[in-house]
Amino acid sequence: MPLQFLLKRRSVVASQLKEPGPDKAQIKELIRAAIRVPDHKALTPWRFLVFTGDARVDFGRSIADIYEQAHNGECLPRHLENERNRFARAPVVIAVISKPVESEKVPASEQLLSAGASCQNILHAARALGFGGQWITEWIAYDLQVAALLRLEKTESVAGFIYIGTPAIVPKERPRVEPEDLMSYWKS
Repeated sequence: MPLQFLLKRRSVVASQLKEPGPDKAQIKELIRAAIRVPDHKALTPWRFLVFTGDARVDFGRSIADIYEQAHNGECLPRHLENERNRFARAPVVIAVISKPVESEKVPASEQLLSAGASCQNILHAARALGFGGQWITEWIAYDLQVAALLRLEKTESVAGFIYIGTPAIVPKERPRVEPEDLMSYWKS
């Protein structure tokens, strides 16, 4: 992979991701890339939930219900509509679930980082296939009722929701910090 591929990486805002999205074979390739991350002791501390088609809309309805309950029914209609359409913003959404395994040698924090690396690999693989993507968490990644809806085990958590589709726009470059401003060399 040429270095320029990484140096030009940009997220595409989920609302700017249109059809077509990746098909089943391409989604399988995205997951194949997701599992090629550092995984100390081969614990496989992640799993993936894929939302396509009507499943995105169905899940959105459930999220809107949870959101409305959390606000005691006192929320603006546009906020409920936003929650209903949350997963419909892109043709495909992949939930990366961190599932740490009990290990004396590999702390849970390291396993969570591996799940985060899976998120990043999905984004890179999506771009390599010609798609755009955005890694999002927002409130739904941390809500206990959403965790129950996703059927997460007590030790599991959402590392990210990866939205994938065809970019409707070319994302503009934004200012970046220079490497020299962030690095130093260790001196003893």
